[in-house]
Amino acid sequence: MSSRDVKIRNVGPKSAAWLRQVGVRTSEDLFRVGPVDAFLKVKRAGFRPSLNLLYSLAGAIDDCHWTDLSAERKSGLILELEEAESDNPIKTRWEKQADRSAAIDGTEAPSTDDGDGFGDGDSGVRELTGTSSDFD
Repeated sequence: MSSRDVKIRNVGPKSAAWLRQVGVRTSEDLFRVGPVDAFLKVKRAGFRPSLNLLYSLAGAIDDCHWTDLSAERKSGLILELEEAESDNPIKTRWEKQADRSAAIDGTEAPSTDDGDGFGDGDSGVRELTGTSSDFD
């Protein structure tokens, strides 16, 4: 068994469980997929990883602790991540359901750019103005 077949460096039990669930089980898998794609697989599976996971995966590939990554390397990873996400945006559960419903109905899915989904252009946050007597 080579050193690439063992536990992934810099990855704790929770992150390791996430990675296993998306098919990245060994260092060899990580080398094959790459840190950004592995991170996106975890994110697309519905988990909420922080950038520390991205850095630790890159550190595992670079054979260093994630805190030893240079600022330039971290910036490059973030740029690569942003590019990959813009090429194939991660949709929320609501957006996925709206797309499925639209496909079934033969209609167009509602746009997510108009706030809270009610089509009134706001984000659902209301500003409270007036005096306390206005709210009795």
